Parts: sequence; C-alpha cells; structure tokens
Amino acid sequence: MGYKVAVVGATGAVGREMLTTLAERNFPADEVVALASGRSAGGEVSYGEDRTVVVQDLSKYDFTGTDIALFSAGGDVSKEYAPKAGKAGCVVIDNSSAFRMDPDVPLVVPEVNPDALARYGRKNIIANPNCSTAQMVVALKPLHDAFGIKRVVVSTYQSVSGAGKEGMDELFNQTRAVYVNDPVEKEKFTKQIAFNVIPHIDVFMDDGFTKEEWKMTVETKKILDPDIDVVAQCVRVPVFIGHSEAVFIETKKPIDEKSARAAMEGFPGLVIIDHRADEGYVSPVECAGEDPVYVSRIRKDPTVKNGLVFWCVADNLRKGAALNAVQIAEELVARHLKKAA
Repeated sequence: MGYKVAVVGATGAVGREMLTTLAERNFPADEVVALASGRSAGGEVSYGEDRTVVVQDLSKYDFTGTDIALFSAGGDVSKEYAPKAGKAGCVVIDNSSAFRMDPDVPLVVPEVNPDALARYGRKNIIANPNCSTAQMVVALKPLHDAFGIKRVVVSTYQSVSGAGKEGMDELFNQTRAVYVNDPVEKEKFTKQIAFNVIPHIDVFMDDGFTKEEWKMTVETKKILDPDIDVVAQCVRVPVFIGHSEAVFIETKKPIDEKSARAAMEGFPGLVIIDHRADEGYVSPVECAGEDPVYVSRIRKDPTVKNGLVFWCVADNLRKGAALNAVQIAEELVARHLKKAA
C-alpha cells in the first residue's frame, strides 16, 4: 500500500524537480497531486518520463487523507497552508525558511541528522534547510565527527536558479542583451547579473550581514552543532544551476589532507574528486543534474593550528531542495509512517 503525496508549488523550478525526483527514485506513492495557485490550475506538469499530472488549486484543496506534502511555493504560502495541512494529518516537508528555526520543527538533512525526524509530530512539519547550508553540512558532518569543528568560514558562489525561474530568465535575457547591444534590464536582482557577481542575497540585516548569510549560520548550528562558529559571505554568480562554496574550517583535533580525505570518503551523498591537475576538480557545470555533493581542492590551511580548506559543489535544485525533501520523505516512511501491506 502506497502513499498519497502532494507537491505544493508544482509549477515552479523546484516543484517540477520534486516531481521528477519522486518518479526517478520510485517513491512509494499510489497517488501524486500537483498543487499551485489558481491561475495555474488546469494545466499539466510532468511526473516522470511518461506521465503528467493536472494542477489543482491549492486554495481549494483538502489535505485530509494526504500522507505527505512537499512544499516549495515560498514562505508566505507555507505559513498559510502548512499548518492547515499538518492539522489535517498530512506531514509537510517545507522548502521555505518559514519554519526552519521553530524549535518544534525539525530541520533535517537525512545524511546528517536523521534522528531529528522523531520530533516531526509536534506540528507535522519538517523543514528543508537553505540550499547552501544543505550541501555544506553534508561535507562537514564526517569532519565534525572525526575532528570536532570549532569554526567555519564560507564564501558561496550561488547560481541564479536559487532565485527561481525568474532569476534564470534574467540571466538569459541580460546575456542576450549584452551580445546584441540591447539595454540590460534588471528586475529580480539588485544589479546586473550577466558577466557580473553580486555580493548580496536576500535582505540586509542590522549587523550588515544578509539574511542568506544568517541562515547559513543558524541552520548549521541547528543541524550539526550549536557550538560551531559560522561566518558566511554569500554571492550570486552568473551560473544557471549549481552552488559552489569555498569552505575554511578550524578543528579541535589535528587535521590534514590525508586524514580529512579518509574521513569523508564513503560518507553517504558525498563524492570526492580531487586531483591536482587542470581538470581535477568539480565545477557547477559538471554537478548540474547530479545528486551528490562534490568535494575538491582539499588542503591544509597553514594560517591556523588545525585548519583545512576545500571546495564544495552541488546542484542546488536537487540536493539543495528537491532531492533533500524527497530523501526526508523516504526516511519518514522508513522510520515513522510505515503502512501495512
């Protein structure tokens, strides 16, 4: 006996990826429902290679009888509908930032802290972390277990798909405009993104950091360890898919390249491709459409007593969003929502 699964925000980039991922991983769903705003109702979205699902109006949907709902429609939609779904007995896996720091809502990366799922029943809501946080903590987890991470300094290079379809369209349109000498118009981003980088993601906070940078700090603490110090600089770059990160860590125990590599090799969801040659590392182009978090450029940081530096890349639409949500759902049904055959 399978599950009834709803995807909220099914017409967006991440929602479509959620449907694709559910089909690719053969999630045990007897029925999949696609939900979006009223203006998208009646349209169709793909579910797997040869199936389509008709989009229904979220505002008219009754979540009673739905086992799991994957939400990727923004914080405002989640705040309105996720509690309603939870009260109807549906377990929500939410991709927005609306509930991540709620103490009654587990924030989960299945390879890192699956035991946190045990608390899902407090509100029937589970939070998916920020895309940049998700890939980073997968890389940090085996290092923290082996060496005890004290401090993380990270600079991110985040693709425009992190801002949704509108961000991808803006990069395409601006790039074309530059080549044909048309005016470069900006709507989604604060500055021109084509042939440029923007050191500004999400809103500015009182201390000068952006909310994206704040998310990486507090989410890493909640998922991995509240005693880890984290500081982030988040940058939007003219890449369509795939977030990259330069990560500097300081550990309690001595660490070097060899011991770090030994700790990370074989860790679930993590792949090391690190050769000191011209093509011996992973860039966003290679990771697009792939599930793992890739680590390259591992080396000792000589500026601190126990320091390490590495490069980390992942498809933000997959591990940073859709895949992590589906993995949470898989872990949920394996541990907590088993149905009788």
